[in-house]
Amino acid sequence: MKFSHQLQFNVVPEWVDYYLAYDNLKKIIYQVEKDLVAAGASNDLESGSGTPYQGEPNERSGLLSTGARSKARAKANNMFLPALDRELEKIMSFYFKKERELYAEVDALASDIEFVENFDHPIPSRLAGSGSKALNSGSVRKTRSRNNSRASRHSTLARSGSWRYDEALALANAGAIKAAEEVARDVDHVPNPSPSSTVVPGQGGVGSSSQISTNMTTDVEPETPRDEDDDDDNDEDDIKSLWFDPEMEHEKMRFRHNCIEMFVNLSELQAYAKLNCTGFSKILKKYDKISENNTKKVYMNQVVLQAYPFKQETTEKLQAQIDRVRDIYAKIFTNGDTEVANRSLKMHLKEHMVWERNTIWRDMIGIERKSQAVGVRPSSGLKTAPITINTPFGSIEFPEWLTRDVWTLLFCCLVFAVLLHVELFEGPEQQNCFAILVFASLLWATESLPLFVTSLLVPLLVVMLRVMRGDDEVHTRLDSHAAAKKIFSLMFSPVIMLLLGGFAVAAAMSKFHIAKAMATVVLSRAGTRPSAVLLANMLVATVASMWISNVAAPVLCFSLIQPILRTLPPGSSFAKCLILGIALASNVGGMASPISSPQNIIAIEYMRPAPSWLEWFTVALPICLVCDLAIWAALLWVYQPSSNTPTISTIRSTKDPITGTQVFVCVVTAITILLWCFEHQLEWLFGDMGLIAIIPLLAFFGTGILTKEDFNNFLWTVIILAMGGIALGKAVESSGLLHMIAEAVQDYVEGFSLWVVLVIFSGLTLVIATFISHTVAALIILPIVAQIGATLPDPHPRILVMGAGLICSAAMGLPVSGFPNMAAISVTDELGTPFLSTKDFLKTGVPLSFLATGVIITMGYGIMLALGF
Repeated sequence: MKFSHQLQFNVVPEWVDYYLAYDNLKKIIYQVEKDLVAAGASNDLESGSGTPYQGEPNERSGLLSTGARSKARAKANNMFLPALDRELEKIMSFYFKKERELYAEVDALASDIEFVENFDHPIPSRLAGSGSKALNSGSVRKTRSRNNSRASRHSTLARSGSWRYDEALALANAGAIKAAEEVARDVDHVPNPSPSSTVVPGQGGVGSSSQISTNMTTDVEPETPRDEDDDDDNDEDDIKSLWFDPEMEHEKMRFRHNCIEMFVNLSELQAYAKLNCTGFSKILKKYDKISENNTKKVYMNQVVLQAYPFKQETTEKLQAQIDRVRDIYAKIFTNGDTEVANRSLKMHLKEHMVWERNTIWRDMIGIERKSQAVGVRPSSGLKTAPITINTPFGSIEFPEWLTRDVWTLLFCCLVFAVLLHVELFEGPEQQNCFAILVFASLLWATESLPLFVTSLLVPLLVVMLRVMRGDDEVHTRLDSHAAAKKIFSLMFSPVIMLLLGGFAVAAAMSKFHIAKAMATVVLSRAGTRPSAVLLANMLVATVASMWISNVAAPVLCFSLIQPILRTLPPGSSFAKCLILGIALASNVGGMASPISSPQNIIAIEYMRPAPSWLEWFTVALPICLVCDLAIWAALLWVYQPSSNTPTISTIRSTKDPITGTQVFVCVVTAITILLWCFEHQLEWLFGDMGLIAIIPLLAFFGTGILTKEDFNNFLWTVIILAMGGIALGKAVESSGLLHMIAEAVQDYVEGFSLWVVLVIFSGLTLVIATFISHTVAALIILPIVAQIGATLPDPHPRILVMGAGLICSAAMGLPVSGFPNMAAISVTDELGTPFLSTKDFLKTGVPLSFLATGVIITMGYGIMLALGF
């Protein structure tokens, strides 16, 4: 998670104005970056070269004269460091003020606890009716000096109006009835004190220590003198028994609330200091990276860590106060067990954080997951306006719950009901299966239900309508029990394990910034020419899509190009060119490997035998390279970025050291990919590539590199979608419907060559995938294509299946055509204005989709034919 998000969602809401203004400081850094880029370009022009230097970032900065470089850095420091100083001063002032308030409250809490222990012992209930003379001698045998000091303090509290009747009644419970009456009257009749009217302890007056002491000893028999050590031991026992007396329950609840409140407030102050210290470190690191300075080490050691909130002694003092509250809580509620008290208080702290920040955290998680959701349309959370139909007789307004999605769902259900009762096929299995196929296709296409919900609906309908048949010669119709066992055994196929293994590899490479590090190393060497920068970013997007999927790859690349977008001159066409290039290259990258997109997994399911990774790479990688080069040339021709953007600021490679964990992740990933590539040669050992996918799951989760939270963050909607598609495909095949459809289509394509059949189905797939999800198009088309390919006079089903599967990724003509396009249209500038519009996709995406399809059905067809597909 970005630190700006971490800061935003960990602040105490009431203190939000007193945290480090991280976003404002980032804006200053971005302005510094623009000034440095402008200074570098100006120096290049003054050097007589005529055009800005196209080289590495370090080389370019080296061409700055010493005076120019010093002047630029001095200006940067004059902009940034004073702002940082002001933030530090703000944090110091707030921390010191809050610390005084909280420490005073802790002292008051401790004093109240001590006063009750030393003075306010309740009498047992069995003696309550005997009056003050029946007082237990143990309730007043405390040391006189302690009684005087605590009683005089509470006399002052009573005069100030801060002590109410419940505290006076506590005195009455202890037997000090007269003193309690005096205090109660004092609250009613004595105004708030002025400095001159403060009661001095020991000087008499209503509620003074001498009077309370006198009242305490009225009608009480003198005590027998006893040893002081015995007194201390007995005092300890009395204090313990005091807090477990049922009559003290009201007081205990009050102190419990105060202890929890103090612990929460002190813990929040501790977190406030830690979060701001981390913020200073992060913002200084970002500043050094942009300005090529070494400010962080000096400023952190000599300024930040020397400030009062971040000193070691300040941290220790705060921890001592937290331990003090914990000890008080332990003494009253856990019989002195500090470990139990600590767990209890931390539980209350966690509940407080959940209560305070539940909505914020839920929204944040929604934002993070929305960036990785595939095929699931996010809900805006807003109420949908009711549908109104205007007629000549007036307007008809439908209820709010009758939204367009509801109407669409009702229409799909109506079509489903009609198809169940209209006899189109001879057998009930084919009839029911055709109704399910059309119903699921309509739901997937319209998204009136989330895609994964429709996938869950498929096995339910398949079993209830009994569309499955046995594998015997007569194809006996299976009952519900046998159909359920069969459909669930088919849904969790080896390709689902392959998908899980791919998710594990992607999660590890993203979590430990391996993909980002590799990408920045390549992009930092791209130079400053727009054409070179565009091509480098496109190739990085394609390669990243191979391993972390074409869902995560565009998100990563769009975050890497933010420094470029921020420093582009106004009106530059390079922003559109670059964002479109990354989106289209990510779509192309969806073809590159079996785990780069869900449609590839579905294609492998219908290819018999399944291609090895090496065979897939042999077909897909040349197609991806040619498509990327064609897209790159087309974008340069359409937008001509060099005409208004002569030079581009470079992306700096990461300077973080390589860790052992990163090496381990890379080694496990490389071994897994090699095993996938040579799966056919190792089939005697592993049996299927799905079993090889268990290796990264064991290696990453078994060693703790990935955690349960990482597992929960897998794209389970995609997995359910794939499982539902497999269930539908198997049902269509088992019912005999697929064979009947293939025979009907075969009549139309009879006499056509294999290549013409590929062209026909390629066009159909391209249209469907452009307007609906790539994955859904694969779920609908590929089972039919596989069956038709198997029934041709010269059967080549694998060519048709893989060709159609690759074309699903080539559909990129609209903003809704695949996740990379949806991510691209959501990229905005600092003011929230989108860089792209639908017009940009229509202008470039549509013709480039046809271009990529042409590459697949020509070059791709030739390669597949040569490999014997």
